[in-house]
Amino acid sequence: MKKLLFIAAGFILAAGAMAQTSKPDDFVKFNTNKHDFGKIKQAVPATYYFEITNTSDKPVVIENAHATCGCTVPEYPKEPLSPGKTAKIKVQYNAANGGHFEKTVFVKLAGVQEEKALAITGEVLTAEAYDAYVKEKQKPKSGKSGK
Repeated sequence: MKKLLFIAAGFILAAGAMAQTSKPDDFVKFNTNKHDFGKIKQAVPATYYFEITNTSDKPVVIENAHATCGCTVPEYPKEPLSPGKTAKIKVQYNAANGGHFEKTVFVKLAGVQEEKALAITGEVLTAEAYDAYVKEKQKPKSGKSGK
């Protein structure tokens, strides 16, 4: 009888250990872990939608999504994501401050201890600098014409 209890306890401990060491990538797949906005205009919010696909055989619930600062706001679906289905997590950066930025959004799945880190990067330019950048980008490139 003691042997049976010992074996049962071992199974319970092993199952508990597996749940604690599971990672978001064991259940879902993202279209990318990082998005680069490139150069964006100051005071004009920039938005990107990360796609999340449930790769498991059970529904997945996004418990929470939060960013490293108030300048980045994630919005996530509250309903369970069925197996094989895809949803979008909206991440908006307010672009209030000029210069280079690197921000992280953490996504927490229900029942999974580890959070998934998603990154956004870019460079915020003043309105004048952004307009000059766009104008320069639109200039036709001079090149040699070949025969």
